[in-house]
Amino acid sequence: MKQSLILTVWCIGFFVLLYPLSIWAIARMAAPNGGAGKQVTVNGRVVGYENVGQSFTEDRYFYSRPSAVAYNGGGSGGSNKGPSNPEYLAEVQERIDTFLEQNPTVKRKEVPAELVTASGSGLDPHLSPQGALVQIERIARVRHLPVEQVRALVQEQVEAPLLGILGPEKVNVLKLNVALDQLNAQR
Repeated sequence: MKQSLILTVWCIGFFVLLYPLSIWAIARMAAPNGGAGKQVTVNGRVVGYENVGQSFTEDRYFYSRPSAVAYNGGGSGGSNKGPSNPEYLAEVQERIDTFLEQNPTVKRKEVPAELVTASGSGLDPHLSPQGALVQIERIARVRHLPVEQVRALVQEQVEAPLLGILGPEKVNVLKLNVALDQLNAQR
């Protein structure tokens, strides 16, 4: 009986206190920015977080990846609707149609999947370079900028894979849109 009590108290102490605290400490040391949101500021004002996606719906900005959780950083998650779900297919078709309407020079087959489907977390702040490049003609037209200047801006914002090999190239949409606003301000 005494051994069982000692083992129970030891297990509670380890699994309730020591193990979670050690995992938390390791995560704080290993995660970028200590696991806290990395703020993006413009002129001393916070405009968003680098590691949390947000909605950009104005034609003058690069669109983000859709979110199944309305970009709510308090709780991430996907829609849990499979690729054969009629409701999901209608939602994706509506997104494709809207995108093509707003980007008339783009053909349907050129629309990257990430622009019409939400990520697993619903908070993905990145697009592929192609996801950004397919939008440059709209941006250039609306902002009265040369297409090549907008293309060069996107290329400047492309982030290489981690350690050069882990993951794909990507573009942070918030940082790209901040750079776009700064480009317009310089004109």
